Amino acid sequence: MKRSIRLFVLFLLLVTGTQWSIAQSKEEKRAKKEQTVKREIESKGYCIEVNTALPRRGLNVQLTSSYSLEIKNDSASSWLPYYGRAYSIPYGGGDGLTFKAPIENYKLTYNKKGTAKIEFTARTKEDVFKFYISIFTSGLSSISVDMQNRDSIDFSGELKIKK
Repeated sequence: MKRSIRLFVLFLLLVTGTQWSIAQSKEEKRAKKEQTVKREIESKGYCIEVNTALPRRGLNVQLTSSYSLEIKNDSASSWLPYYGRAYSIPYGGGDGLTFKAPIENYKLTYNKKGTAKIEFTARTKEDVFKFYISIFTSGLSSISVDMQNRDSIDFSGELKIKK
């Protein structure tokens, strides 16, 4: 009887100890991911890969090709699709959200939960683009783009972490 009680107590100690170490491990991984995400953002050399386009009119579009928004120091390289209504565009459709342009008025702030809020403007010969980006501590991201000559569009994706 005493032996079975000892085995039971030993089993409980092993189970609770294992769960505690797993929980600690998950917490450490989450903290490391948060630090990595913050370091990437503050380096001003990051890339957001998008997988969903959310036009203001119509249905959400799951993207099957590789689309991204890359920030390098003082320029933005946008390779994003556009779904929506255009009011005034060049003959032939123009370039839309595919461009490389200098960044103006770059602003980075963090909210109470650690989410990075980024705003900036990029100008091309076709349009003026105002970007609003949210990057969560997990690396998940949302991008909202306001334009003068087209309807606004949103995207969701994930911050690409450099190895």
